[in-house]
Amino acid sequence: MNRITQALILLMLFTGNTLFSQIAGHQWKEATGNGYTYKYVTGDPAKARFYTLKNGLTVILSTTSKDPRIQCYIATKAGSKTDPADHTGLAHYLEHMLFKGTDQFGSLDWAKEKPELEKISDLYEQYNHTTDTALRRNIYHNIDSVSGKAASFAIANEYDKMMSSMGAQGTNAFTSFEQTVYTDDVPANAADKYLMVQSERFRNPQFRIFHTELEAVYEEKNRTLDNDAGKVREKLFAGLFKNNNYGRQTTIGTIEHLKNPSLLEIRKYFNTYYVPNNMGVIMSGDFDADAMIKKIDKAFAYMQNKPIPPYTFYPEKPITSPVTEEVVGPDAESISIGYRLPGNKSKDVLLADLVGQILTNGKAGLMDLNLVKKQKLLRASAFAFTLIDYGVLLMQGTPTQGQSLEDVKGLMLGEIDNLKKGNFDDNLITSIINNQKKNKILATESYGSRASDLMDAFTSELDWKDQVAYTDQLSKLTKKDIVDFANKYFQDNYVVIFKRKGEDKNILKVEKPAITPVETNRNEQSAFVKMVNEMPSTAVKPVFLDYTKDLQKSKVGAAEVLYVQNKDNTIFRLQYRFDMGTWNNKKLGLAAQYLQFLGTGKISAEDITKAFYKIACSFSIGAGAEFTTVNIEGLQENFTQAVTLFETLLKNCKPDETALTALKARIEKSRMDAKLNKGAIMSGLVSYARFGDKNPFNYALSEGELKNATSLELVNILHSLNTYPHKIIYYGPQLLLPLTAALKQLHSIPATFEMAPEKVKFTNSIQTKSQVLFADYTMVQSEIRWVRNTNTYSAAEEPVVDIFNNYFGGGMAALVFQTIRESKALAYSTFAFYAIPGKKEDPFYTLAYVGCQADKFNESIVAMNELLNDLPNVAENIKFARAGIKKDIETGRITQDAIIYDYLSAQRKGLDYDIRKKIYNSIDAIGYDELKKFHTNYIANKPYTYCVVASTKKVSDDDMKKYGEVKKLSLEEIFGY
Repeated sequence: MNRITQALILLMLFTGNTLFSQIAGHQWKEATGNGYTYKYVTGDPAKARFYTLKNGLTVILSTTSKDPRIQCYIATKAGSKTDPADHTGLAHYLEHMLFKGTDQFGSLDWAKEKPELEKISDLYEQYNHTTDTALRRNIYHNIDSVSGKAASFAIANEYDKMMSSMGAQGTNAFTSFEQTVYTDDVPANAADKYLMVQSERFRNPQFRIFHTELEAVYEEKNRTLDNDAGKVREKLFAGLFKNNNYGRQTTIGTIEHLKNPSLLEIRKYFNTYYVPNNMGVIMSGDFDADAMIKKIDKAFAYMQNKPIPPYTFYPEKPITSPVTEEVVGPDAESISIGYRLPGNKSKDVLLADLVGQILTNGKAGLMDLNLVKKQKLLRASAFAFTLIDYGVLLMQGTPTQGQSLEDVKGLMLGEIDNLKKGNFDDNLITSIINNQKKNKILATESYGSRASDLMDAFTSELDWKDQVAYTDQLSKLTKKDIVDFANKYFQDNYVVIFKRKGEDKNILKVEKPAITPVETNRNEQSAFVKMVNEMPSTAVKPVFLDYTKDLQKSKVGAAEVLYVQNKDNTIFRLQYRFDMGTWNNKKLGLAAQYLQFLGTGKISAEDITKAFYKIACSFSIGAGAEFTTVNIEGLQENFTQAVTLFETLLKNCKPDETALTALKARIEKSRMDAKLNKGAIMSGLVSYARFGDKNPFNYALSEGELKNATSLELVNILHSLNTYPHKIIYYGPQLLLPLTAALKQLHSIPATFEMAPEKVKFTNSIQTKSQVLFADYTMVQSEIRWVRNTNTYSAAEEPVVDIFNNYFGGGMAALVFQTIRESKALAYSTFAFYAIPGKKEDPFYTLAYVGCQADKFNESIVAMNELLNDLPNVAENIKFARAGIKKDIETGRITQDAIIYDYLSAQRKGLDYDIRKKIYNSIDAIGYDELKKFHTNYIANKPYTYCVVASTKKVSDDDMKKYGEVKKLSLEEIFGY
């Protein structure tokens, strides 16, 4: 390293930083537009307007014209914290039921449906208050019978169909401690339709098709029983909060309460909390705020203001000595430590957040540098999780090879001691502030991020002025403030949860009730839906990419430069994309990981990390199967320093035997942990199904190859990386000519590239007969995936594939979800799609999924196979699918560096044009006949490989043999080590 570079790094490490100028103080102001008064915060980059309508409804609007879309949230400040103690899980129930429609939509004949729904409600009250097992069984039989009759008058999923047909994306909802939020991302020209639907949705919701939806919630509960991390979180909160519902009850509810629901209590909860003075409409996107507020006021004016009962609780008693608990399950061992903190109204809340970032910020925190960078732990993190009544400093750690959980606890608490003693870099606060300011810039790039931040502030009852001034307020905090805070809150007053490996003997799953599949009337349509679909909207023309105009090309030596200018802010993103990966050299992945622990001999790995963090920049290097990528990002004013730092490290990194030994131990532990993860196991099964016993998933370093890898060969791989073929991708404010001139000085590459090692090839399997690939895993549920490779990629197939996926299995309005979850109540989660390959020589493949209770294993497979073999004709759904895809394309905008990556993706498929144009121009000609032909040719009555992860105690060999020859794979066969 030359002296100038060394001096530059040392200067950044040990001098003050003046990257940002101070922003003037922020204040609340008031203004009027279109007859409505609103408040705003001066200097707010989101330019948010805050309205309170006459009935108390909060409306928050943030406009940006970058994309012709709007992220919409309708939020209620009520969640599981306000569930009745004898009906936990109720807020979450209600969230599900608010997708079922009203007396105006979701019903074929409301006059006939209404009395049947009233009967069901009465029967549930009887069921709720009956303890005799035989009587309960009879009552449930009656519920099932009446529900079938009521369902004959219902139309399932009309909400989802309406949203899909207007081009909505991300239609969903979520419930937490203090919020229930309904979310949609809609085209800007569909705003009137959206408001019409939402206005009706909350006017008079009807809880139809209840018992099958309740079964979906049972399934969701059973999934939590298989989630070790969720069980740890529940136990941690239970230990911290004995008097508050944060710890006394869970969002999903207890098994007892799930099995004894009350529609009357759900209605009561709705009437109590879903009132305008407890709700907010939050929108960010392309609209005129003056016009939008008038429309929102008109849509929700019917809502009536009501008093909201305050949530009360006894203050928590101090924890005077550590509380230790255990959770047992099949996942890898870990430890979680929680300290109770004050709620978000406390003057200390800003310090709590800063303390979390000082402990871990992903780069230069105490745990990042002392525990992860020095490889003392496999993983470690800390963050402040703040709610209205209380907060938590949550620390989590995972042991490396040969460590006990007690060792992990000691190391993590050691960093708390360092915090209390002030043993951290004096400049760390400044570095955190710089990075937070950069993150604020990034957040304003997206209308979705704006809306999300505003929604969270509303439901958390935070003052938006404080959020806008967040980084300014951080800058006023001192090291003494942090040390005082740590000594005030962090003593022996924590709860620690040891997550140990083993079988949980106490799991009680929610038993499957006898449910008769209900009619979903998927061919029908209510008058309200027809009215919404016929509402006029301003046409939006699609904008397709022109690769000859929307990106620029240049050269730096032998490397091609792909360039798009950032005209919005001062952020740059630079990538070196090498045309080789682990399929060319298995050790590339190991070398890429090794680099983060290396220094140059004169500057340590820790100091390089600090230097990057100080200038609000970062780098990462990752080796994928076919590409290795280096990513450098940050503020353009620090571009030269950031690139110089990385290039110096890459060129001058020195072998470090201690670091490599520790890295190998961490990798060995990570590989052991992966074998305990059901998601990783399923990924391995799918790869095995697609490629056979030699597949990309198990193409990994063997134990011997890992053990024998040397520091010198890994460092040589890194030193020579720039000599191999690669592209340079840049998105940032710098003009192209100055950029290439700078890179010629900063990025040293040869006149001609060396040839990359030959790439290993994998052969796609051809399924000639059905088979079952099975992996044993201790769990309540069973996970099933259907896999089948088909024909080689063809661009001509993409339009029909797009329609098929949308119609068949791509969302809540699709046939798979409607049938398997809505009608038959077999699973909480299910989908199916025809996957498009990433490159022209690869095949399409079918992938379907059901996650269900083990006792529904056979029913679920039969239900999915019926759909795979016989495609129903639902004309209206096809029309909705077509309309939704067209509106997605019309209002979709590929911008920023996504333009470059779209271009590269097209190249790999052998295309020189935006495939969306072909889809858009072809889609109107695709109807049921085209879908049926496609379905017959590639999906129906074909052999499939069934990938099954389940417990041998719950799914038998005889069950699996019904679907093909059973092959039980060992973990070594799946993972390759």
